[in-house]
Amino acid sequence: MNPDDHVCVCFRVSLRKLRNYLEREKPPVASCLSECLGAGTGCQWCVPFLRRLHEQFERGEEPNLETSPEEYVARRSEYRQRLRERAAPDAPPSADGDGIT
Repeated sequence: MNPDDHVCVCFRVSLRKLRNYLEREKPPVASCLSECLGAGTGCQWCVPFLRRLHEQFERGEEPNLETSPEEYVARRSEYRQRLRERAAPDAPPSADGDGIT
């Protein structure tokens, strides 16, 4: 993933912003990353990825996600579709096709 790609798609929080936040604030737990522009507080898709970034930082590694931005967003769309199907199994798919309502 490139530094300017969004880890938190809901609030458009980039990997670069998260890295800078980690370096500056040195949060003791991953959940503190929500203080970085609300990361992880929308659809919750990015929460496991935020945890991974925090773990990497704690180990002294450069936080990074080994996925392409296209794959990441596609997987998020699938996740959102599954959530919608569980909430309303008979609802029609969204018109924009990205799985976001």
